[in-house]
Amino acid sequence: MNFQELGQFVKHTRKAQGIRQQQMADDLGLARATLSGFESGRVADIGLRKVLKMLEYLHYEVTPHAVSRLPTFESLLAERDDD
Repeated sequence: MNFQELGQFVKHTRKAQGIRQQQMADDLGLARATLSGFESGRVADIGLRKVLKMLEYLHYEVTPHAVSRLPTFESLLAERDDD
């Protein structure tokens, strides 16, 4: 998952849980513009702590794992679509 996909994940999850953007921003002590920019991919300079707070608020966590040298199904599909 890349940074932009993470923002989309936060947006989708927030909406699925019925949480308004302003409410989440207020609860986390963030500017609504910061949250909006992150969700839309316009804000690329956001701290890891803010991202972790957003995920925790939505009841998710980040778990690091080793990157496989084998291609993923998604990467094979993307490669096929590029041809």
